[in-house]
Amino acid sequence: MGGVHGHQLFVHGHGALYRLAPELKVAATLLFVVAVVLTPRTAFWAFGAYAVLVATVIVLAGLPARYVLRRLVFEVPFVLFAVFLPFIGQGERVDVLGLSLSVQGLWGAWNIVVKGTLGVAASIVLAATTTVPELLRGLDRLRMPKVITAIMGFMIRYGDVIADDMRRTKIARQSRGYDPKWIWQAKGVAAAAGALFIRSFERGERVHVAMLARGYDGTMPVIDGDRQRPVADWVRALIVPVITALIATVALVTQ
Repeated sequence: MGGVHGHQLFVHGHGALYRLAPELKVAATLLFVVAVVLTPRTAFWAFGAYAVLVATVIVLAGLPARYVLRRLVFEVPFVLFAVFLPFIGQGERVDVLGLSLSVQGLWGAWNIVVKGTLGVAASIVLAATTTVPELLRGLDRLRMPKVITAIMGFMIRYGDVIADDMRRTKIARQSRGYDPKWIWQAKGVAAAAGALFIRSFERGERVHVAMLARGYDGTMPVIDGDRQRPVADWVRALIVPVITALIATVALVTQ
């Protein structure tokens, strides 16, 4: 997996957040999400403070607001699920605009939407400022099993290869006048998908044999080693998680 393998979520930049070690960014994001999840759902002020923190990091990273909002569309299915909770929830009910809604359902919907949005926004910042190889190296340094990071790396790499094969197959079908649009035309698409699966499986076997022939032992070679991170990098990376933890602690104590 030589070279820098980019992904659609990565945004090229040169800010301080980009220069932080990937393991620091991964750890900071995880700690932030844990603190948000542990915050009581009734602590509205805490979630407002979290939103300010996330917005500040987005600005410091130089990410366009339109880009972040567009990526937040990912959580729409969860939001739609949350919308139904007030209607199907049990227990005490309250009338809102002529609709009978469950109080517990309303709290559940709020809990899902606010915590999910904050978590997704933090993940967007992480993905936008860290390339895939950096993320994998960061997970390695955080002592995630190397076999898992290796599988993740190959999956991402060859996911792009398979997607490109699918695109070329579609172009080949269309150039021959076959452009299925109806359910009864699915046979040809299914046959192409089956052939693509077999081709991908055989390619994987060939790649694995080639790697073994070059000395692959189940782990990818270390590029830059486990370098000691400056204290200043740790301080910058932990500012947001520490503030978040303090806010969550205050929110838990005052409830």
